[in-house]
Amino acid sequence: MVYMFSLVDRQIIGILSPIIKADLGFTDSQLGWLKGFAFALLYTSVGIPLAWLADRFNRVRIIAISLVIWSAFTVFTGMATTFVAMLVARIGVGIGEAGGTPPAHSIISDLYAKEQRTSALGIYGLGVPLGITLSFLASAVLVEWIGWRGTLVVLGVGGVVFAALMLMLLEEPQRGQMDLQASQSDQPVSIKQSLGILKTIPSWWGMCLGMAFVSFGSYAISAWGTDYVFRFDADYVAGTENSKFQSYMLLMAVIHFVGLGVGTYLGGLLAERYSRKNIAAYAWVPITAIVIGAPCLMLAFWVDSVPLHIMFIGAYMTLSGAWVAPCFAAAQTLVPVRMRAMSTAMFFLILNIIGLGCGPTYVGLLSDMLMPAYGELQSLRLAITSLAVVYVIGIGFFLMAAKNLRHDWPTES
Repeated sequence: MVYMFSLVDRQIIGILSPIIKADLGFTDSQLGWLKGFAFALLYTSVGIPLAWLADRFNRVRIIAISLVIWSAFTVFTGMATTFVAMLVARIGVGIGEAGGTPPAHSIISDLYAKEQRTSALGIYGLGVPLGITLSFLASAVLVEWIGWRGTLVVLGVGGVVFAALMLMLLEEPQRGQMDLQASQSDQPVSIKQSLGILKTIPSWWGMCLGMAFVSFGSYAISAWGTDYVFRFDADYVAGTENSKFQSYMLLMAVIHFVGLGVGTYLGGLLAERYSRKNIAAYAWVPITAIVIGAPCLMLAFWVDSVPLHIMFIGAYMTLSGAWVAPCFAAAQTLVPVRMRAMSTAMFFLILNIIGLGCGPTYVGLLSDMLMPAYGELQSLRLAITSLAVVYVIGIGFFLMAAKNLRHDWPTES
């Protein structure tokens, strides 16, 4: 649920951006900064010290406080009237969200043995489709009723309420209770020591950079998909006569819930099953998904109708979920027990600088550069199509991980 709220507050700007653009007159470049770099700027850097705290102090409280912070800044985003004010609010959302996933991954790893950890993290990863689904549902139900500002306020208040419930209902688990190695590594690891350990684990870097580069594309699509549809067919613009806005939002909610949810769960299940014979399956499952999914993504922006576009996006979303659980499991299992939160924070530092920070921002900047020559629609289409190269780079890093996983994977001996 925490991860779900995280994705809602992170992705809602991408869904609402064409409406915000029409209201406040932002350029694609400004929207790109809001969707990507502004959020990622402190989300990535603050995650390291918060993970250091999570490896030493109560993780449930850290998550709850973080949820309150990012939810409050989501409310402030809805109140912003200028680009600078919204930029500051998005930076605040990023600061809060930095304290969510690292301690959550650490808690999950203390609740499940190594053999069940991938599936457990896969279930946690369902927060992605659930969060994006809720974003589309909220947009479909609330935008035409209370506007984009009211929608952000309602979502932010909901996060604060959930944080209070979390503090009342959840307890901190014992660290390392599911790992035999815990007795040998029961002291917290410093940031410098963590970096030293990670330097000796090439497969960790392969999984991290592989996911970072494919996420460059995924975050860009999540941030600009609604803008593309609005430019492709004016019938989908909110507030117009006989608008298809609500039906589009509801359909995208279903696609993300079913497609991305199924893909995330099956990715973890397949990696867990085939890794019993070959541990490199943790890398080969993502590779297979990218090889099939990336062409679907490119086709989605060149077909001649919105229904066909949605069909190919649905196929891509299903396949894109397959790399979530294997990568998260690797980030937890390849490192000592007492640096799990730090491992996740460093993983997300790299993932979000490259993926979340650069993906949406790159597309916005390139779209503005191409717009004088190609117009609003074609410039955005070409900017998105250029993302194909990052998927090739991602495959290269996953191949590096596949080569090293057998050597790096810990044993119980």
